[in-house]
Amino acid sequence: MIFVPEEDSAVNLLGIKGLGELSNVGTNAAVANAVYHATGVRVRKLPIRLEKLLDAPMLEI
Repeated sequence: MIFVPEEDSAVNLLGIKGLGELSNVGTNAAVANAVYHATGVRVRKLPIRLEKLLDAPMLEI
């Protein structure tokens, strides 16, 4: 663990900065690929909705 000696005003009440956004970069692509492999429908616009999957022919949305 690295401690920064200066005071930072951009932290939460516990003094912790979030780093979760960096690990979620590929999440949307992974979910879209999983939907494609499960249904055969390639979704290219978010959000992925059940209505899009049910109404779509086996082509790209």
